[in-house]
Amino acid sequence: MNSLIECIDLHKYYGHDDIQVTALDDINMDIKEGEFVALMGPSGSGKSTLLHIIAGIDRPSKGICKVAGIDIATLSENDLAQWRNQYVGFIFQTFNLLPVLTAFENVELPLLLTKLTAREREEHVKTALDLVELSDRADHYPRQLSGGQEQRVAIARAIVTDPSLILADEPTGDLDAHSAEEVMKVLTLLNQSMKKTIVMVTHDPRSAKYASVVHHLDKGFLVP
Repeated sequence: MNSLIECIDLHKYYGHDDIQVTALDDINMDIKEGEFVALMGPSGSGKSTLLHIIAGIDRPSKGICKVAGIDIATLSENDLAQWRNQYVGFIFQTFNLLPVLTAFENVELPLLLTKLTAREREEHVKTALDLVELSDRADHYPRQLSGGQEQRVAIARAIVTDPSLILADEPTGDLDAHSAEEVMKVLTLLNQSMKKTIVMVTHDPRSAKYASVVHHLDKGFLVP
């Protein structure tokens, strides 16, 4: 398999002058196309920082992070936004659905930045909602959905542009055990049947067991 993500001598520091916190320390990591990778470790270990650098949300202090051969830190903010919308789907712990929009309208949001027609957008949204088994909830608002259903709507929104890379930051962190299992089954389907590469930050060993590769971080270091 080809490498999709390459982290080379990656460092991330926060702070100024003599007050400096190291979030990532000399990270070297290679993630192949089609892998389902879990990043585990205690709070403050650098998991989310690493995920944000891979997504282009944050930039490394030193070192290189390449995604599909592109050093994303060299992209302008405009190019980065376009790249992210085309290649990356992001799933957050807190769902981030807009309460005034239906499930359908929330999933459609990323497509409004594309040149697709209204009919094409509708087809994409229906396909995404069908994949997460929520076609019958398309007209429901977030307040009418359970937490697990809200997260599945968020997953549909993340995949509606057909990205090659899905990044998930504690996707089951706010869910009960049953809802968490439903979400992880959807992510497994996307990985195994749709061949999506997934990188997931999690504290939960039950969620991590769905991954094909598990990396552990501690105090900014990648540990064996």
